Amino acid sequence: MSAPARVAIVGAGQWGEQHIRAFSSRADSRVVGVFSRDLARAEPRAARWSTRAYDDVGRMIDETGPDLISVCLPNTEHYAPTLELIERGIPLLVEKPLVFHLDEADRLLDEARARNLFFAINFNHRYAEPVVRAEHDLDAGKLGNLSFATWRFGGEGTSVHHPYANLIETQCHGIDLLEHLLGPIDAVSAEMTRGGSTLVVAAHFACGAVGSLVGSYDSSYAYPRTHHVEINGDAGRLLIDDTVRRYEFSAAGSEARTVWEAGYFNDRRRSFHETFDALMPALRAGAAPPVHAESGRRALQVAYRIIDAFETERRVVVPTH
Repeated sequence: MSAPARVAIVGAGQWGEQHIRAFSSRADSRVVGVFSRDLARAEPRAARWSTRAYDDVGRMIDETGPDLISVCLPNTEHYAPTLELIERGIPLLVEKPLVFHLDEADRLLDEARARNLFFAINFNHRYAEPVVRAEHDLDAGKLGNLSFATWRFGGEGTSVHHPYANLIETQCHGIDLLEHLLGPIDAVSAEMTRGGSTLVVAAHFACGAVGSLVGSYDSSYAYPRTHHVEINGDAGRLLIDDTVRRYEFSAAGSEARTVWEAGYFNDRRRSFHETFDALMPALRAGAAPPVHAESGRRALQVAYRIIDAFETERRVVVPTH
């Protein structure tokens, strides 16, 4: 693929705007259409980015011939449109969560697998500069034997549309990232309040470390350090603040610290464009997605074990594969 990849956006909401902005800023991709069930929403978005608006997905595909479709629909409405696109054989990037039910995730993955389809999910926290640096330091053994990890992420939200919305649609980032950095979780227990809008999970990892995940829809994204990750080992500790803002590594016993923060002109490292930096080369090379939609299914599987632990008030084993 030498010409820019033709990308169509399904969804004209907040995240659809972020995706169209990211794809439009790249030399290797061109946005050829934006879909909304409400054409009045798609038209100003399309006009702003010099592309075409549609309220019929089939017609958009037929007229634009996209190389990739980015699915950015409301969280609980992913399944049927994603299945339709898979059946059309279109390579896909889907926003998290993949879906809200494991049987739906299995159907989507089976249908995509049967077509050998490029099927990526946007777990964009993985590509933040602080997370990339954390992964490098962990791979280099700079933390030694891991002992514990913490994840905290809270802001405004609502669980009205699903009793465990906070866990499934937002803290899926935490499940995915903790497993990405420490390996699989093999047991969980949980406490929740306010109908699941605030939760704390105690986790055990197959590597022997323990961890906690605290998530809330009863907080504010305006607060400094609304997101925080800490990982400790017997040789060092790492900290991540607000996903893209700050990374810090400390060696055990040392009062010196290594800190990364984006410089004044480095706006890109304070954004999530790295998601697309990894995605587009893989698509164009005919390679596997950098984060396959199977990771969305895994986060959902762990989430349902957490729900089981909360509802039964016991420690629940989590499969590690």
